[in-house]
Amino acid sequence: MSVVPPSLLCLGLCLSQSTWAQTGNLPLPRITALPGSTVPPKSPVTLLCQGPRQAEGYKITKVGSPGPMDKEEQITPRKTNTLRIAEMTTDKTGLYHCSYQRGGRWSRFSDPLQLVMTGAYEKPSLSSLADTVVAPGENVKLQCFSKINHDVFILTKEDGDHITQNQSSAPQDRGRQTIFLLNPVSSTQAGTYRCYGAFHENPYVWSQPSEPLQVQFEGTTDSPSSTQHRRSTALSGDLASRGRLLGIWIGVPVAAGLLLLVSLVFLILYCLRKAKRNAARKERQPEAASRANGQASEAADPQEVTYSQVTCRVPHQGTAGTPSWVPRQTQSSEYVTLAFR
Repeated sequence: MSVVPPSLLCLGLCLSQSTWAQTGNLPLPRITALPGSTVPPKSPVTLLCQGPRQAEGYKITKVGSPGPMDKEEQITPRKTNTLRIAEMTTDKTGLYHCSYQRGGRWSRFSDPLQLVMTGAYEKPSLSSLADTVVAPGENVKLQCFSKINHDVFILTKEDGDHITQNQSSAPQDRGRQTIFLLNPVSSTQAGTYRCYGAFHENPYVWSQPSEPLQVQFEGTTDSPSSTQHRRSTALSGDLASRGRLLGIWIGVPVAAGLLLLVSLVFLILYCLRKAKRNAARKERQPEAASRANGQASEAADPQEVTYSQVTCRVPHQGTAGTPSWVPRQTQSSEYVTLAFR
């Protein structure tokens, strides 16, 4: 049995006590990426380190790097420290962790955050080898395939629990593929899945995401996908009802305004037509009055009437057979009326 020398034992105890005094039992911080840890090329991303209220400063470092990326941000007087990356590039990808200072001591590093750049290659395809609506306890096999000879494929779940699986690829029909197994299926595994392709030399540089594949869990209404569907349905119904109500609120005044406008137009047209008729009537009245005055003046002027008696006598010469004592015939008298104006 070997005996540890007292000097080495003392050295080990002193180092452990120094490490404990430096870190103590400070809770671990938490590091996140906003808006997400999978970032398209040349897009901005912000790393956020969160610790307790009493934190005096923060530092964010890349796993494997000798120190913080920015020495000026190693210790800051902020409760929450952020590191902003203006444009995502391949050299910014990797694992990040953070720590905070409190009472002169630094906490242990947080769990690492995987910062990935997507969109470097063409998207693969994701399909299910069985029905996407499964019962509890059944197995689900998802196939990710690409014509690019990727070394690995990555499966991610977008809603609920963010599950990520990395698997090596295998040759398949002039391309590469891998089969992801969800076993056994539970309600937490229901949701939307996508897959990516990558290479060993750049494990944090991924392809474009595949088209989404929905996996539904049979016999429950509490899965994240069904909950999201109910929320979206309720939200759409609420928006539709609000839209109808808003349409009624807007439509009634508009209809009333249009009705009032039409009535006003008809009233104006009626008044114009009536005024035109009155003007025409007034124009005709002087002509009629002048004609009536002329007739009245003609009737009022006295006319001189002269009666003359004209007696026509036709002389008859006596004939040989007529005795001279027979009186001659006298023609009748006629009266002729002569009017002078």
